[in-house]
Amino acid sequence: MIVYLGLGSNLGDREANLREARERIASLGLKITRESSVYETEPVGFRDQPWFLNQVIEVDTSGVRFVRIASEVDSYNEDLLEASALLDALLEIERVMGRQRAFTNGPRVIDIDLLLYGDRVFYQTEEKEPPRLIVPHPRMHLRRFVLEPLCEIEPDAIHPSLDKTCRQLLDDLDDLSVTRLFARSEK
Repeated sequence: MIVYLGLGSNLGDREANLREARERIASLGLKITRESSVYETEPVGFRDQPWFLNQVIEVDTSGVRFVRIASEVDSYNEDLLEASALLDALLEIERVMGRQRAFTNGPRVIDIDLLLYGDRVFYQTEEKEPPRLIVPHPRMHLRRFVLEPLCEIEPDAIHPSLDKTCRQLLDDLDDLSVTRLFARSEK
């Protein structure tokens, strides 16, 4: 399965944080097939914080099996189980790297978002909790800092819920936040 992940950091050595996140993702046995350039972006939501470095990577999950205990709700859907387990692994990378979730849109050492999981659409709810796994990412189509780097590596990727390419979403975007090239991709 081809998936797209959004990476972001605005605390500490932002470049090193992105590099470490990519290394940790690869250490899961996932193959990073393409990387966007790194973009420096102004904060969205909570604005009184350092600017971010953002990047999108394309990852091939073929041959990698993640283990997750199936609940009665999601046990019928193997792709959902795999995507949920992948999300758990990504959240663990964030935790190990020092991510603290003090408040929504706050500063972070690392943020790893599951943007697209092939052409799948998931909305997984957990009892007594807000939804955990929503794919495509519920705000990716509203964010320049996601769409710019995603369009760099795959402008024709289809947002399966909106049935538009990422290029169309970027062209239609109202987000005027600053997204500027920081470092060109080496891949």
